[in-house]
Amino acid sequence: MNDTRKKNPTFGVGVLIVVVVLIVIGTVLFNALRSKREYDETVGAQATSTAASAATPAASAASAAQ
Repeated sequence: MNDTRKKNPTFGVGVLIVVVVLIVIGTVLFNALRSKREYDETVGAQATSTAASAATPAASAASAAQ
């Protein structure tokens, strides 16, 4: 009746390792996506300002020609 089993801690350690690995993978993916978004915003802003500055002299020259 008094059947006491000793718990095996291997299962708990395995679960802990899996959880930690999943957290690390999630963190790396989150940081990569956030950095990509910041990079895209920076490059997009630079491309927009470059295109705007390139278009402005052309528009001025067209207005002056008339």
